[in-house]
Amino acid sequence: MYKVPLVKNTFLQEEETKKALSKFVLDARILSMGAECCKFEESFAAYQGRNRAVLFNSGGSANLALLQALKNMGKLKDEDLIGFSAVTWSTNTMPIIQLGMVPVALDCSRETLNVEPEELERCLKDHPLKALFITNALGFAGDLDAIRDICRERGIILLEDNCESLGSELKGTKLGNFGLASTFSFFVSHHMSTIEGGMICTDDLELTAMLKLVRANGWDRNLEEEEKNTIRAKYRVQSELDAKYTFYDLGYNLRPTEITGFLGQQQLAHLPGSILKRQDNYLRVERAIKSNPDLLTLKRDHLTVLSNFAIPILCKTPELRGKYGEKLERGGVEIRPLIAGNIQRQPFYGKYVPKSRELKGADFIHRCGLYCGNHPDYRQEELSILEDILGGGK
Repeated sequence: MYKVPLVKNTFLQEEETKKALSKFVLDARILSMGAECCKFEESFAAYQGRNRAVLFNSGGSANLALLQALKNMGKLKDEDLIGFSAVTWSTNTMPIIQLGMVPVALDCSRETLNVEPEELERCLKDHPLKALFITNALGFAGDLDAIRDICRERGIILLEDNCESLGSELKGTKLGNFGLASTFSFFVSHHMSTIEGGMICTDDLELTAMLKLVRANGWDRNLEEEEKNTIRAKYRVQSELDAKYTFYDLGYNLRPTEITGFLGQQQLAHLPGSILKRQDNYLRVERAIKSNPDLLTLKRDHLTVLSNFAIPILCKTPELRGKYGEKLERGGVEIRPLIAGNIQRQPFYGKYVPKSRELKGADFIHRCGLYCGNHPDYRQEELSILEDILGGGK
C-alpha cells in the first residue's frame, strides 16, 4: 500500500456517491444509454461553455470517434497529415494511424510540457498539416491563443485532447474551448470519475450529429428529430421501420450506459471545489520544487486556473530522475513516467510510422520526467511527504 497513492478514491465524495449510485441502480428501469446520459451531456456542455456535448464509453473512444466523424464528413481523408503533441497518451495517436492518416509528432516545451506556436510554425515548413490534435498535458498548456490563430490562417483543423486538463483556464478561457472540438476522459484516476467514460464538446451542430452516428454503429436513433429527418431525406429512407436498421456511415458501438450518465451528473456537482483543492495542492508542492536545484519549475503564469490530476516532476538530468524516482518509491509515493514520454519512442509507433522527427524537448521530458498523484482528498501528512522528498537540501 502506498502512503501517497495516485488514486485515493474512486469518486469525489466517495460515500455519498456510492450510496446514491446503489439507489439509482436498484430503482432504474433500464440501464442502457438514455435520459441520464442526455442530462449529463447538457450539464457538461453548460459547465464547459460549449453548445453541445456527446458522451462516450471512454476518453479513448471519444478521440477515435472525433477523427472518424471528421473523415465521414469529408473534413479529413486518407493520407492527410495530422499533427499531434509528442508528449501524449496512446489513444491520441493510435486513431490517426488506425484511420489511415499520417501522424506528425510536434515537439513539446520543457517549460510547459506542451506544443508552442514556434514549434507549429517550424513543423509547417515541411509538413502541410490538415489538422492538429493537440494534447493539453497534465493541466498545463502552451500558447493556445497563438496556436489557434496560426491554424485559422492556414486552414488547419484544431482539435484538443483535454482529458488531462479539465477545468484549467488560459486567460479566463477553459482549455478545450480553443479548437473545433475537444475530448475529455472520466477514467477513475482523472479529475472526475464515471469509472470509465469520455465526452466530446463542440459548437458545430453538423459535427455533433455525425458524432452521434459514429457512437452508435452509424444509425440515427439517438439523433434529434430534425437531424433524423435531414439524413433520412438525404438517403430517401421513408419507412420508420427501415430507418431503425439503416446505417448511414462508418461507426462503432461506443455508447455509455445510464450508470455513466448518472455518475457524471453526481461528480460534476463536486468538480469545481475539487479543482481548487488540486490547484492548492500543486502550488504547495511547487514551492518545494522551486527550492530544489535538481528540479525544474514549469511555466504557468499564462494560466488563470491550473487543474491537474497529477503533479509533473521534471528533473534536470536522467540520473536525477532515477534518484528521485527511487526516493519517491522508498517514501511510499506511487509514481509514473511523465505520460508516455515522447510517443515516438513507444514500440507501436516505430512499427507503423516509418519516419520520426527529432524532438529535443519531448526527448528531454521522456528521459527526465515523472509524475505523482494530486488528489483533492490528500491529507496534510500526505502532502508533507511530497514536500520533504522534493524540497531542496533533502
